[in-house]
Amino acid sequence: MQRCVGVQVPIPAPRQATLFYKNVRRNRNATDNFRFSTLEYKRPDLEAYRAKLTEWKAAAEQAESYDALRALMLKIDRENCELFTQYSIANIRHTLNTRDEFYETEVAYLDDTLPTLGGEEVALSEAIASSPFRPDIEKEFGKQYFVGMDLQKKMFCEANIPLRQQESRLTNEYQKIMATAEIPFDGKTLNLYGVQKYFEHPDRAMRAAAVRAYAKFYEDNEPRLEEIWDELIRIRNQMGKNLGYENYIPVGYLEQSRTDYGEKEVASFREQVRTFLVPLCQKLYDAQAKRLGIDHVMWYDEKMVFPDGNAEPAGDDAFMVKTAQKMYHEISPETGEFIDFMIDHELMDLQNKPGKASTGYMTSLPSLKAPFVFNHTIGDMQVLTHELGHAFAGYMAMRSQPISDYYSESTDIAEIHSMSMEQFAYPYAEWFFGDQADKFRFAHLQEALTFVPFGVAVDEFQHICYAHPELTPKERTYQWHLLEEKYMPWRKYESDPFLERGGYWYHKLHIYLYPFYYINYTLTTMGAMEFKKKYAEDKAAAWQDYLKLCKTGGSRSYLEPLRPPRSANLHRAPWGY
Repeated sequence: MQRCVGVQVPIPAPRQATLFYKNVRRNRNATDNFRFSTLEYKRPDLEAYRAKLTEWKAAAEQAESYDALRALMLKIDRENCELFTQYSIANIRHTLNTRDEFYETEVAYLDDTLPTLGGEEVALSEAIASSPFRPDIEKEFGKQYFVGMDLQKKMFCEANIPLRQQESRLTNEYQKIMATAEIPFDGKTLNLYGVQKYFEHPDRAMRAAAVRAYAKFYEDNEPRLEEIWDELIRIRNQMGKNLGYENYIPVGYLEQSRTDYGEKEVASFREQVRTFLVPLCQKLYDAQAKRLGIDHVMWYDEKMVFPDGNAEPAGDDAFMVKTAQKMYHEISPETGEFIDFMIDHELMDLQNKPGKASTGYMTSLPSLKAPFVFNHTIGDMQVLTHELGHAFAGYMAMRSQPISDYYSESTDIAEIHSMSMEQFAYPYAEWFFGDQADKFRFAHLQEALTFVPFGVAVDEFQHICYAHPELTPKERTYQWHLLEEKYMPWRKYESDPFLERGGYWYHKLHIYLYPFYYINYTLTTMGAMEFKKKYAEDKAAAWQDYLKLCKTGGSRSYLEPLRPPRSANLHRAPWGY
C-alpha cells in the first residue's frame, strides 16, 4: 500500500470564482454517451480566450441588474468548463504516456500560456467583486465565493509569470524522469512501480535487493534531481519575494487554499505527532519484528507485516473491479450510480505500463461533470477506495454545488473523502481477500498510523528547504536524515550509504510537484479515524455525514465543516462531525 498516491489534482482553471452551474442532477443527453478513450482533444485558442476575458470584464462592469450579471456568468461558465476540460484531457493523456510527443507539446504550450492570462483573470474578478450586486452573489453562493477571489489576487504577480513557466518545465522534467525509469531487476526491466511490487516479497533477500535497485535509480539520477530541486527552491522563493514575502512558504499555503490555519498550527500538529504517535509507531514496528522473527524491522521489511505473507487479492484485475462495483452498490445508491458512471465512461486507468507517469491522482472533466482516476495498480484495494473516494466526492460536488469553483474542495478536506472511503470498505474486505481479510484490515490500519510521522517529516523538510535556501544540496539531504531520526527512529537501511545519508526523500514526488500538499494526508488521517469510529457505532448516520461533506465541495474552508452545527439551521453547517 502506497500513500504516495492519492493526490486530488484541482481543475487548473482560473480562480476568479465566476463559474456557475444550476443545481440539477445530470441531464440525460448526448454527452452521457462519451468514453474517455474517444473524447476529442482540441487545443484551446488561448489568445481568443484572453480577448474574451477583457470583453467579460467590460460586460460585468456594465451589468444593470443581478440577473444580467448572473446570465453573463453562466455564459462564462460554459466556455471555461469546456476550456479546462480540454486542459484535463491533454494532461491525462500526457501522464498516461509521457513518451507521447504530441501531448507533451500540448501540455508545454498550455503550461507556458495559461500563466500569462493571470492579469486579465484578476481584472475580471475585481470587476465582479466591486459590482453593486456583490451582496446578491454572496447571498446566493456564500462568502467562500469571494474568499477564492481574494486568494487569486494575493497569488498573482506579473513578475511571477515567467517563473511559473520555468516551474512547469522543471516539474514536467522530474515527472518524465520518474515515468521513464528502466530498472534491471530479477531478469526483467521494470519501472518504479514494477520494482515496488517486490517490497512485499516473502524472501527477505529479494526484498532487500529490490529496495537497493529502487534506491540505486535515485542515486544514479541524484545529480540532476539535485539541480531540479535547487532551481525549484530558487524560483519559488523568488515568487514569494515578488509578492512581498520572505520566501515561498506563505505562497505555498495560499496555493493550498489554507485560510483558517497557518504555519504555527501545522508546526504544533507536527510536534503532537512526534510526542504522541511516534512512540506508538515504534511499538507497532517492535511487534512486527517479533512476528517476523527478526531483531529489527529494516526499511525493506516495513511492508512485510506478516511472516507468512501479506493479504493477497482473491482474484485478478477484472475480479477486483467487479468486486469494487458490487461493494459500491452495497454502500449506498449514490456510490452505486457513481461506480457505474466511472466504468461506463472509461474514467479509470489503473494498470501499470511503460512510460506512464509515476503518480496517482483524481482530476475532473468539468464540462462533463466527470471525475477521472489515474493509478498504476488495480490489485491494491486502497486504489479502489482512496482514489475513488476522491472521485466520488467530485462526482457528488459536481451534482450538488451551483458554482464550479466549489467542485473542488480545499486539498486538506479532499483527503478526508479518500481516506474515509478506505475505512468504509473494511466490512467488505472478505469480498476482496477471502480468509485473509483480517490481515488486510490490520496491515492497512497499521500503515495508516505509521504513515503519519513520515508525512509530517515531508512537510517539515519543505519548510526547512524554502526557509534556508543557503543549504547545499547535500546539506538538504542530510536534513532529511535528521528528520528520519526525529520522526522515524525505527528506520534502518542496513549499510546503504545513499539512503543512510538521507537519499530517501527524492522518491516523494509531492515535494517537487505539489508544494506543501503532503501535510494534508496527515491532518485528514485524523478525520478518517473519526469517521471510522462513527461508522462502527452508527453506519447510517456516519454515511449521511460523509455524504454531506462530499456534497459541500469547496463551498467551505477546512475548519468550517469540521465544527459541529451551531444550531438546527442546516444551511449553516449540516456536515459537522
